[in-house]
Amino acid sequence: MSFYADNEDIRFYFERAIPWDEIRAAARYKGREVTFATTLEAAEFYREVGASVGELVAKELAPRVAKIDREGATLENGEAHDGPEMAAAFRAFKDAELHRMCIPAELGGLDVPLIVYFLGGEMIARADVSAMTHFSFHGGMGLAMLWYSMQEGTTKLGPDGIDFAGTRFADYIQELARGDAWGSMDITEPNAGSDMAALRARAELGDDGVYRLYGQKIFITSGHGKFHFVVARTEENKDPHDPMSGLGGLSMFLVKAYDDLPNGERKRHVVIERLEEKLGHHGSVTAALQFDGVPGELIGKRGEGFKYMLTLMNGARVGVGFEAIGLAEAAMRMARAYAEERHSMGKAIARHEMIADYLDEMEVDIKALRALAVTCALNEELAQKLYMFSEAGDGTAEDRTRAKAEMAKRKQDGRRLTPLLKYAATEKALEIARRNMQIHGGVGYTKEYGAERLMRDALVLPVYEGTSQIQSLMAMKDTLGDIMKRPQAFAMRVAEARWQSISLRDPLARRLAKMSTLSLSAQQHLLTRTAKDKWKTLAKEPMSSWMVALTKDWDPKKDFARAMLHAERLTKILADVAIAEILLEQGEKWPERRELCERWLDRAELRVRAMHEEITTTGDRLLAMLEAQEQEARASGEARAAAE
Repeated sequence: MSFYADNEDIRFYFERAIPWDEIRAAARYKGREVTFATTLEAAEFYREVGASVGELVAKELAPRVAKIDREGATLENGEAHDGPEMAAAFRAFKDAELHRMCIPAELGGLDVPLIVYFLGGEMIARADVSAMTHFSFHGGMGLAMLWYSMQEGTTKLGPDGIDFAGTRFADYIQELARGDAWGSMDITEPNAGSDMAALRARAELGDDGVYRLYGQKIFITSGHGKFHFVVARTEENKDPHDPMSGLGGLSMFLVKAYDDLPNGERKRHVVIERLEEKLGHHGSVTAALQFDGVPGELIGKRGEGFKYMLTLMNGARVGVGFEAIGLAEAAMRMARAYAEERHSMGKAIARHEMIADYLDEMEVDIKALRALAVTCALNEELAQKLYMFSEAGDGTAEDRTRAKAEMAKRKQDGRRLTPLLKYAATEKALEIARRNMQIHGGVGYTKEYGAERLMRDALVLPVYEGTSQIQSLMAMKDTLGDIMKRPQAFAMRVAEARWQSISLRDPLARRLAKMSTLSLSAQQHLLTRTAKDKWKTLAKEPMSSWMVALTKDWDPKKDFARAMLHAERLTKILADVAIAEILLEQGEKWPERRELCERWLDRAELRVRAMHEEITTTGDRLLAMLEAQEQEARASGEARAAAE
């Protein structure tokens, strides 16, 4: 059994759709070893890696999952320990050198592209998402260290090439690549989750030039690791207009949580206060950590913590997208296997119309989401490689200029698509896990088949690494902000979509154009109503202040209330249209993919129409109610202040 060999859609990407030649072309850095003579040779190796991961996961992880779920993790004498079965699976991963996958060869890695790493992560998640989340904090942490080093200038990028071996964190990266250590990303605090401006953990610079961190971090996945990326405040959060206050006062640090001494003892610097008792993801350690004067290495400059966090978070969200697809794949296969063997009313329930419809939708959704995830991963990968090529490529100055332009486009596409992936994949994984449990009926509520475990594990996916609602607000903000910056370009897009919806010869392309027209109409409606609501507030202000208010004085929490109300609906539309665009493009290159595009459009068109109707016809009553409540609260506060 192999989670690679039995998945024809994953094989489609490895064998046909991933642009290996483009990835290799973007990875030409001076001073690097040439691992493969040809793209054909490289692609064959990458397929072998994918196949090996699929076989290893099916053999070493999948059979252990039920026990991993039962055993969980433990905290003894201040140290967190994986359960015996999880530990055994990761010994197999280490022996197979999986943690080396995405690390450059100069640092002891296998130097495989990120897309291979992400698809490998999906296969791991299909077996157990708690193992996948832990796996990502091995080699993934090493790659993040390298990327941070390049951004801050402590990895040499110049005329002589890239000196990976001389990177600031080379020793740490090699330790991670060997599988001898792992790390974590420490952001969340008791009173600060999505609102990072409220973070209170602090870092103080001592007279000895060493930063020391103080505070608590909670919900830290793999928080028992050795290396921690920690976001902490270096400037006091006083004046909201001060750029070094709020988000501008945060800095990023690399912290060693412990040192292993020559005598075999461990000297711990970061205290593990407790392990969270979770509904799912039992095999993964989720810890609360205490920092009490722990030394930390500043990454970049003071005040750049939020920027570096976004770099880390973007890749993490792409990873969660693949994780969600892996869980959904497991749930779909479990549901189909049960439905084909369970008979009712004279036939297998898989042939009952409602169940057949469920199974068909699951399959289409998973393949469609995988197309979006692969696109996001390629944007992430090529943006990184093009950055390195533009700084230390072996081409001409003109080549490097083109690389910078392509890099900017890839980053922009990644920023647009990644929140859509995180939203759509995690929400759909939860839906598919729920349907799998329903198809199993009563036994789905027991632990016999594992459907309930997938349901429990799926529940957190729309929550961590940025909730679905945060992803929606990001997508809405960027979409409407782009229209405000380039209104003429938006008007041209509207006209083009309307014309294409009636003029294109390809029926699938016409259907996509109609969906795009509805999407643009919803965006236009939100922006128009936002501007109209803004005009209403100006009636109480002197006319001389109108121009400033309309061009500068926008309050996101107040003026964009309608857009925030409908942000999730808009995100659903944007995701459906983006996936349709990708599938249509695939259908134009590979005719056998047209059927998948058609099946996607059959369902997506109806959803887009429904979301468009909700956006354009609802919201007035709720917004009026909230405004009344706000006015009442203000009046009550003024009355209390007057009484005092």
